[in-house]
Amino acid sequence: MAKPDDRTDNVQRIQRAIDNTIARVRESEDFLAAHKNEFSQKDEQAILEKNQRREQAVGGFREEIQDEAEHQRME
Repeated sequence: MAKPDDRTDNVQRIQRAIDNTIARVRESEDFLAAHKNEFSQKDEQAILEKNQRREQAVGGFREEIQDEAEHQRME
């Protein structure tokens, strides 16, 4: 028998994902700033591009939170 869809903690789980992703962006920025002269231009660019993808993911997470909040209001 399939488990029922339990969405009660989705907003909290998504918020944790947002918080963790933002923390990783900040950590990588701090690391890059502290060790910038140790990276090649290619490596630095790769870190910057990864942070851009992380920031896009945060935007998607925020949309998911809105969807979940709306779903909970409808229940």
